[in-house]
Amino acid sequence: MDTIIEYLKITAKAAGYGEPKSIIEIIGSLISVFLSFLGIIFLCLIMYGGFLIMTSGGNNLKVIKAKKVLTNSVIGLIIIMSAYSISYFIINTLTKV
Repeated sequence: MDTIIEYLKITAKAAGYGEPKSIIEIIGSLISVFLSFLGIIFLCLIMYGGFLIMTSGGNNLKVIKAKKVLTNSVIGLIIIMSAYSISYFIINTLTKV
């Protein structure tokens, strides 16, 4: 069992993955993955809003719904970017300490 773990460590180092140095780096990585996932959701919502506008056919109710989706998506993007910048600042500050 120990030899398997040693081989996995050698493979991880060869692939460019080192062992995490602290819990702060692990939390930073998790936050980064989570915010990246939210960015993908934002992209899907923007595409959905564009699809709604293109297929509205001049129907005002569908256009209003599409604009609402796009507006809420942009507000969500602003919140995501703010959360990312705050978490990036905090993680960098804590790792320097």
